[in-house]
Amino acid sequence: MDRQEAIDLILDHYEHPRHRGRLSHPTFSGEGVNPGCGDVVHVDVRLDDQNRIAEIAFDGQGCTISQAAASLLTEMAAGQPLVSIMAMDSSSLTDALGEQIVNSRLACAALALDVFKQAAQRSGR
Repeated sequence: MDRQEAIDLILDHYEHPRHRGRLSHPTFSGEGVNPGCGDVVHVDVRLDDQNRIAEIAFDGQGCTISQAAASLLTEMAAGQPLVSIMAMDSSSLTDALGEQIVNSRLACAALALDVFKQAAQRSGR
């Protein structure tokens, strides 16, 4: 993906976030803050009986990259087995968002995935 495509993707997810909101009765949820930037991301996840992500939502505020990454994560995770998302590393998001754009903001790009993983671990998943 070239630089302009990456910028367009980030702006699209920021301006038109996917799965934004909160879930009632999630299987697990968590919230995290990037103190260096002030980003806040809250993630709610509902699993089905096969440990697949039946529903996922995020809410928060912060920079364009943190919010776009949270939106992209929800798209990537929906319908997937929990184990697949737990095995992801932040490079999956940075590659999808355009590494050349987010390279200087890796903590922002990784916040939603970090929140997701910590919440799942705290829930015993």
